[in-house]
Amino acid sequence: MGGAVLRIGLTGGIGSGKSTVARTLVACGATLVDADAISRAVTAAGGAAVKEIAAQFGGQFVTPDGAMDREMMRQLAFTDASARRRLESIVHPLVSQETIRQYGQAVGAGSACVVFDIPLLVESGRWRQQVDQVLVVDCNEATQVSRVMARNGWPREAVEKVIAGQASRAQRLSAADLCLYNDGLPLDALDLQVRRLAARFGL
Repeated sequence: MGGAVLRIGLTGGIGSGKSTVARTLVACGATLVDADAISRAVTAAGGAAVKEIAAQFGGQFVTPDGAMDREMMRQLAFTDASARRRLESIVHPLVSQETIRQYGQAVGAGSACVVFDIPLLVESGRWRQQVDQVLVVDCNEATQVSRVMARNGWPREAVEKVIAGQASRAQRLSAADLCLYNDGLPLDALDLQVRRLAARFGL
């Protein structure tokens, strides 16, 4: 991947406001490549990963409509790290291929800036070399917990478990070229900050 297109890796913990930031960057003219959405697509009904998931984990992990059973898989992956690695070894290469394809499309369409929304950018290691700058959306853990509880209706323990499985704030911040601190920030103030960044990205 090269050329004059600016490649931004966008990351942040669950509930940090990363999706809101991504939407604003798109509104400013960036092209979004959403790794999470791609990952959901490959495990959805008829998705490219479903057949291999059934082969490796058993048919009970596939719903009647032919999608991966997310709830069952989430419970297994939470309790069994090797299961999570096996799932990742099926899903990640497919996500990677589709990410590269979408990036190529954006370049072909003359996009000046491509934003890769990568929830596990810091954890995966390999992403750092594939982007020009890493933008981290940061907030404190208490804010993450209350946002996700309100948004997803999850109990506190479930949110804390997800946060514990992600990179720490310190790890994310040490990987950041740019940081947006989204704590106690009204939406319009966040919007303004993102638009300032977009201008720096040539949008």
